[in-house]
Amino acid sequence: MASISLKSILTVGALALSATVAHSAGHQKSVTFGTNWLAQAEHGGFYQAVADGTYAACGLNVTIAPGGPQVNNRALLLAGKIEFNMGGNMLQPFSAAEQNIPVVVLASMFQKEPQVIISHPNQGFDTWESLKNAKLILGENGYQSYYQWMIAEFGFTADQREPYTFNSAPFLANKKSAQQGYITSEPFAIEREGGFKPNLFLLADYGFNTYSTTIEAMQGYVAGDPEAVQCFVDGSIIGWVNYLYGDNSAANALIKSDNPDINDDQIKFSIDTMKEYGIVDSGDSLTMGIGAMTDERQKSFYDKMVAAGVTPANLDISKIYTLDFINKGVGVELKKSLMAK
Repeated sequence: MASISLKSILTVGALALSATVAHSAGHQKSVTFGTNWLAQAEHGGFYQAVADGTYAACGLNVTIAPGGPQVNNRALLLAGKIEFNMGGNMLQPFSAAEQNIPVVVLASMFQKEPQVIISHPNQGFDTWESLKNAKLILGENGYQSYYQWMIAEFGFTADQREPYTFNSAPFLANKKSAQQGYITSEPFAIEREGGFKPNLFLLADYGFNTYSTTIEAMQGYVAGDPEAVQCFVDGSIIGWVNYLYGDNSAANALIKSDNPDINDDQIKFSIDTMKEYGIVDSGDSLTMGIGAMTDERQKSFYDKMVAAGVTPANLDISKIYTLDFINKGVGVELKKSLMAK
């Protein structure tokens, strides 16, 4: 493959790192990236990098394998059936450290976990502190993770909680209740079903500072093909820049092809919300590039989970993530050029 000019790179959203581009010489290497749910805008940057040729420009033929209720892509990663996987937040990697499972987190495409608590407006639950007086509808995973942090950090109580069945009808029926949700998902449905705009309390803005929507791989794969890893990480970063700030129509077409049940209104709501709340691009990513992580923040979140009794103490968390492939400013200049148009 001929060398790629900077102009071409910006045109197709390809990579600006010469070492990574050099990897594209010769045949395309096929890799699979497993997501954690059905195709949606929250996966948009990855679809963007497929759609506009960013991955291909540095030598990767990437297949996105959507997750879903009957799909466990993380198990496929552990079994060596796929090369990359979309992680949720850092709790699973902490568990991997406890079990000596050789998974490594390469990048965090979300600087903020999208988890929110949702309440009815003008019902006495318009502040974070007032939520301690509400009946909280929470799923078991949330109760065992972030809610334990809410109890330890802020004084919420176990007897406030009612089980969440992933149906917002009980919340809509009880104006004195609050429920869990993802900021890009449940609020959209609630606005349309309930006819009102709910209060949203993004846990990340109150200190639940886990990284989210991570890229995971097995340590052996990372050590064996660091050029392919760098290509995938950089391609994903550039993909997210173009998806948020450029023309994302081709990526959205791929998303709808993989998930025919999603519609343009939901996609637009998710993109607008991710940008408004800085889910993908805020904090460290503004200067170090999307995907950024730091040792300090990893330790901070780990310490909070230990204090809340969610994660065991004395784990060596350094082995379950690496900063080798991120924090290089990839995409920062591209973002500026796109926003200047």
